[in-house]
Amino acid sequence: MKALDLDYMLGLVPVLLRYLPLTLGMAVGAMVMALVLAVILAMVRVLRVPLLDQLVQGFVSFFRGTPLLVQLFLFYYGLPQIVPAFTAINGIQAAVAGLTLHFSAYMAESIRAAILGVDRSQWEATQAVGMTQVQAMRRIILPQAARVAAPTLLNYFIDMIKSTSLAFTLGVTEMMGAAQKEAASSFRYFEAYLLVAIIYWIVVELLSVLQRRLEVRMSRAIAR
Repeated sequence: MKALDLDYMLGLVPVLLRYLPLTLGMAVGAMVMALVLAVILAMVRVLRVPLLDQLVQGFVSFFRGTPLLVQLFLFYYGLPQIVPAFTAINGIQAAVAGLTLHFSAYMAESIRAAILGVDRSQWEATQAVGMTQVQAMRRIILPQAARVAAPTLLNYFIDMIKSTSLAFTLGVTEMMGAAQKEAASSFRYFEAYLLVAIIYWIVVELLSVLQRRLEVRMSRAIAR
């Protein structure tokens, strides 16, 4: 039985950290786009826009009810067979698009719940001053719902960072892909995968600290 090679792991640290910006970049890019899409989807659901509401329900149901890996494969390998234009999309773009669509479905439901949690009197007050539903949503309701949904959305961002590890299945050399290549060349699979797990763990723990602080701030703000 081979002993754990700590020297190999230490030497691998700078190699894997070189790909950390790509991992975080994919997660941040997907988070921004998913948040915008989620807000739109949530507003359609809350306002019950005819026809669009049914389409959004189907979208949310599909992306919440199927595995992310299947969605990535469907988007990257499947769609180009039907729509030739998708052949121009590279692995990074496909991974970001897949993460965006997948997590926007979950985030939309969280935002919708936060919106519905706003006191009904707020809606009545906006109607009393002559605001339209869209104006009320943008100026009054969404800012209040954002405070409630923020900790949950940050939790989705943490999940998104971990999910970027699936991008290597699309040929993207991010941290997991780099660990895979290093392990294949050195046959030190345990050390390589353990190290990449530790890096993800540290990143997630740092974000978890930020999340807990955000929750405390939000609780104080709501209590005022």
